[in-house]
Amino acid sequence: MSLRHLCLALVTTLLATAAFESSACAQEKGQPGHFDFYLMNLSWSPEFCSIQGTSPECAAHPGFILHGLWTQNNDSTYPVFCSEEPAPANLAQNLDVTPDLALLHHEWDKHGTCSGVGPQRFFAMEHQAFHSLKIPPQFEHIDHEISLTPNAILNLFAQANPEFPRGSILLSCGRNHLTAIEACFSKDLKPIVCQGLRSCRANSVKITPPASAQ
Repeated sequence: MSLRHLCLALVTTLLATAAFESSACAQEKGQPGHFDFYLMNLSWSPEFCSIQGTSPECAAHPGFILHGLWTQNNDSTYPVFCSEEPAPANLAQNLDVTPDLALLHHEWDKHGTCSGVGPQRFFAMEHQAFHSLKIPPQFEHIDHEISLTPNAILNLFAQANPEFPRGSILLSCGRNHLTAIEACFSKDLKPIVCQGLRSCRANSVKITPPASAQ
C-alpha cells in the first residue's frame, strides 16, 4: 500500500470529514509545477458520504464523486501546500463534481497550489479529467450490496475506457469495501500508466449501494 493510500485509509477510519487529512501523512511543502503526473481520485459516494455525514450536497451525488486531482511523483511521493495562492472566488461552481465546499478549499490549498497552473485552470482541469473517465453502466443502478473481485471492477472500467492504457486506472479499497477509483494523467491530461502506486489487493470487494437506492 502506498503512503497516499495509507493516509486515505486512516482518514476514512479516524476522521469525521474527508476534508482534512492526517498531518502525520503529509509530505513536505513542495514547489509549484515540480511533479511528474496527476492522480485523479473518484470516491464512491456511499463510503465518502458516510464520512461527510448527510449533507444535501453529498446525498445529491449517488455515484462517483471527485475527491481531487493530485500532483504525484513517480517514486510515490507527492508535493503539498506549495504556495499561498488563494482559491478562486467562484469555488462553489465546482460543487457539481466535488459536493463539499470545505473539501474544495482543502484540495486547492494542499494539492492545487502544487499544479503551477493557477486556480481557474486547475479546476477546469479537474472537470476535464472527471468527465474523461467513463463510468461503467453497471455502477449506475446498484440497489443492493454486491461483491466483485478487484480485477472484475478494473476490467469493467477498461472496457468502458479503451483509450486508457492498462495500468492507468487503479482501485482503492478499505476494509474490503470499494472506496475509490483512481486514474493517472500526464501534465496535459493524457491517460498514462500509473507509477509508484498500488491497486487494491483484496480477494473480493463489497460495493455499498447509494443511500437513495436502499
